[in-house]
Amino acid sequence: MTHLLLSFFCSFQLIRFYSSFNVSVRNIRITNSPQCHLKFDSSGGIKVKNITISSPGDSLNTDGIHLQNTRDVDIRSSSIGCGDDCISIQTGCSNVHMKNINCNPGHGISLGGLGKDNSLACVSDVFAEHINVENALYGVRIKTWQGGKGTVRNVTFSNVRVANVATPIAIDQFYCDAGGGGARCGNRSDAVGITGVAYRRVAGTYTYQPVRLACSDARPCTGVSMADVRLSPASATGAGGLRQPLCWKSYGEAMGMIEPTGIACLQRSNGFVMPLTKPFNYTC
Repeated sequence: MTHLLLSFFCSFQLIRFYSSFNVSVRNIRITNSPQCHLKFDSSGGIKVKNITISSPGDSLNTDGIHLQNTRDVDIRSSSIGCGDDCISIQTGCSNVHMKNINCNPGHGISLGGLGKDNSLACVSDVFAEHINVENALYGVRIKTWQGGKGTVRNVTFSNVRVANVATPIAIDQFYCDAGGGGARCGNRSDAVGITGVAYRRVAGTYTYQPVRLACSDARPCTGVSMADVRLSPASATGAGGLRQPLCWKSYGEAMGMIEPTGIACLQRSNGFVMPLTKPFNYTC
């Protein structure tokens, strides 16, 4: 049975499916939600096609599509404009496919933030292809809180076009919401592990930094690959100027055409330079 919860005055989401299976949402328009527009929680067998989501770029916490503890998702041929993540993938999600998605404006396609308050986060088998991101803070991003546990694995972003995007490619294992306060955002010795992330045929323009892979000292990012990534500065850059690509504790390889050349900063993996400082004591 499918349960549809509608609350046009809800402070968190406009449309929410909870514990729902074999759901199809198509051919609808959602405008100016108070926060999240469309949320799936503890659900499975989700198909979303040909929907339009529209909110101003400066509207707070207005995720377009928000997934949590949800499996077997197919999102296609949709346009999303909002003030936060166009598609947000949270813990407990697996087998998520996105294709032919336009994000303008927004914060791009995001996994996370994961592992908040030292929690366990597990995300796997996420595939995004033929994605167009414009006038956004990020293009494709993975973000995890320090102190979290769990893994993000087997993620592929392919055929991604970006235009006027601050940072097109980002992994941030030091993520901290600005409203979290200093106590919440202090250094932690654990982190959500990230392994097996592929960026294939990503091209377009950036306004701040082409690539930012800021991975944990305790749990470095492994198995990161880039193939045919071509990013150039937009004509109008941010007020702070441009930054060079960053690859911190990120291991993998770059192949094919890579522009700018600094993107190829991934370190090659070997047992001498990539030890895990702490054993994994949890199971995803």
